[in-house]
Amino acid sequence: MSIVVMKFGGTSVANAERIRAAARRAIDCQKQGNRVVMVVSAMGDTTDNLLDLARQVSKDPPKRELDQLAATGEQVTIALMAMALEDLGAKAISFTGGQIGVITDDIHTKARIKSIDKRRILEQLAAGRIVVVAGFQGVTADGAVTTLGRGGSNVSLVAIAAALNADLCENYTDVDGIYTADPRIVPNARKIDRISYDEMLELASLGASVLQNRAVEFAKKYNVPIHVRSSLNNSKGTMIVAETEPMERIVVSGAALKDKLARVTLRNVPDRPGVAARIFHTIAAGNIVVDDIIQTTGQDKAATISFTIDLADLDDAKKVVERICRDLGCQAVFEDHLAKVSAVGVGMRVHTGVAERMFSALAKAGINIQNITTSEIKISCLIDRDQGKDALRAVHDAFDLGKKPGKKRRK
Repeated sequence: MSIVVMKFGGTSVANAERIRAAARRAIDCQKQGNRVVMVVSAMGDTTDNLLDLARQVSKDPPKRELDQLAATGEQVTIALMAMALEDLGAKAISFTGGQIGVITDDIHTKARIKSIDKRRILEQLAAGRIVVVAGFQGVTADGAVTTLGRGGSNVSLVAIAAALNADLCENYTDVDGIYTADPRIVPNARKIDRISYDEMLELASLGASVLQNRAVEFAKKYNVPIHVRSSLNNSKGTMIVAETEPMERIVVSGAALKDKLARVTLRNVPDRPGVAARIFHTIAAGNIVVDDIIQTTGQDKAATISFTIDLADLDDAKKVVERICRDLGCQAVFEDHLAKVSAVGVGMRVHTGVAERMFSALAKAGINIQNITTSEIKISCLIDRDQGKDALRAVHDAFDLGKKPGKKRRK
């Protein structure tokens, strides 16, 4: 019998009616001869509401306790889902992350999965039960509850599918699949039928919110195909798979906007070997993820180092950077009104002129580029946040992403 792991996000389990609808999908899948595991998120805005409550009682709540609190959202959903399944005639059992041995590191609110003990899941599947697992969470080796960061239920989905060597991994959400851009911003955004792991990884890290980038990393590492589809209909969604040769014929597959960025600039940094390593070692020890980095050196032999981070990490970064400045005698400038617009496509490896087309489109829209970063399959421009949506629409139109591949580009 095939193993199917299906994940239902917050909007897909937002109320009792949707929980029962998700339960019916799982039962239908089981009736087709599959063994079924469900990974579920907290209901609707539950996690946000819990975190808001935490900040009402504490200006700076300990991250360990934030995890202890946030993980309760999924615990509610798994119990309700198992009840719905039983009420609809199926045998079911629910587990928290800790109960199935999802072991993580001890970086609270951003933990990474180290291992999963699949034995308990397999025992219950063999007994004919649908297994309902709390996404977004795990425990440390000594039993402390951890959470996996925003979108962490997607990481749980892929990690569990990989551990079980599942035959199918389905991510049910409130959209029909992966789009060429955020359809809430770009009206003519088009659903993509198939996309490579590398393209999806770039889009996820650059602002596409359907999948967390660590989930895509897991999928690529363990070659787990992911079907992203809507929980509100039976339409086919988007398959995220290994790259194939025809994918290279499409120069740009999608555009993304990351609109909550901050930039930290360190001025008058001593320009000598080891200083940059010392700075970023300290930042990494503070569990702050750094994005783009630029270093320049002036005639006075002092360096200027700039890097971008998620806006949510700015308060933590300020504490760390201010300590660095005291040690090195440099000055820090913090900017919190930035965004990054990007074009992504594996076809960039074998096609030229992509950068010129993107820069021309932004110039025509009156958007100033503050910084440019590239990889083999992406080009990103740092811009003012107020121009982010206009920039995304301009880039999307520049590559005619609203048209089906193979159609002639407009003049």
